[in-house]
Order: sequence, then structure tokens, then C-alpha cells
Amino acid sequence: MIRSCVLILALLAPLPALAHNVISSVFPSGSDIEGEVGFSNGDMAADLLIEVFDGAGAKLGETKTDADGFFLFTPAAPVTHVFRGDLGAGHVAEMTMEAAEVAAIMGESPVETAASPAAPSAAASAGLSDQSRAELARMLRTELRPLRQELTAFKNKSDFQSVLGGIGYIFGLFGLGFYIAARRKIGGSA
Repeated sequence: MIRSCVLILALLAPLPALAHNVISSVFPSGSDIEGEVGFSNGDMAADLLIEVFDGAGAKLGETKTDADGFFLFTPAAPVTHVFRGDLGAGHVAEMTMEAAEVAAIMGESPVETAASPAAPSAAASAGLSDQSRAELARMLRTELRPLRQELTAFKNKSDFQSVLGGIGYIFGLFGLGFYIAARRKIGGSA
């Protein structure tokens, strides 16, 4: 009887789903906004349409991801930018860059008080030309892409390991319960 119940419960137990999360982020990249979209399993969203809206929902433009899941967008106004990409099957990536960050990208100062004048940027004080700064930003962007992807993958892997560890504890507690029940049954029949 007990074997039948255990077998039925084992057959009715839900199978683990191979779920994945959408990973997405935006960050300043020279005079542009760069972002990435993909899944936690490492698959990046290639050739995905990314729509750009302001904080009120008005469409500012659109762009597409490249083969590695990255996109570039050049802001035209220092307003909050909301990036949305529909990956299908209910997966929607949504990223936001606040107006202050967009203003900094565009070289515009956020609202300042008279007591706090703007400090010159390090690149401007170093005497770099606009072309040199753009090339430096491109090189840094290229070098940092793999690091960002590895960090995101590591974060998601650690979360998956925690889930598996929790499932292991649950199975261990059930095993302990069955062991105690078996010992009681053996002790009661002797």
C-alpha cells in the first residue's frame, strides 16, 4: 500500500521546467545609450526590435540588437528613456535610464544651483579630442561586454544552485521522515 502511494506521488510530482529569465540592462556609452538583451542561459536576443519611450509613454524612436544582443541609441532629449523589447512567449525586457543620466550623456547639466558649478570632465581636462574620446569609449565598450555577460550568467547560476540546494533539503527531510516511519513500523511489529 505504501509503495503504491509513493509511486503515485512520484508520478504526479511536477517535472522541473527548464525556465530562463530575461536579462537586460542599459548604461552610458559615450554620447549614446548602450544596452543588452538576452536570456539567463546565455542566449542573446539577436536582431530584436527595441522601442524607446519617454517616461510618459510617448515613443522616442527604435533600434535593433546586433548578433550579440547589444544595441545603441542616441538620445535627442534629456528625458527619462524606457527601452522595451518583446522576446516572445511572454518575455518582455524593459529597461529605464533616468533623465539625469541621459542629460549627462548628452553633455547637458542637470538642474544646478548657483552654489554648485559644474566640474569639467576628466576627458575634457586631459585634452582629448571628441574623436579620441569616442574611440576610447568604443574600445572600453568592446572590452567590457564579455565581463558584463559573465557577471550576469554567474548571478543567475548562483540563484539556480540555491534552488537546487533547497530541493535537496526537501528530499532529505522526506527521506528522514520515511526512515523514522520505517523504524517505528519495525519497532511496533517486533
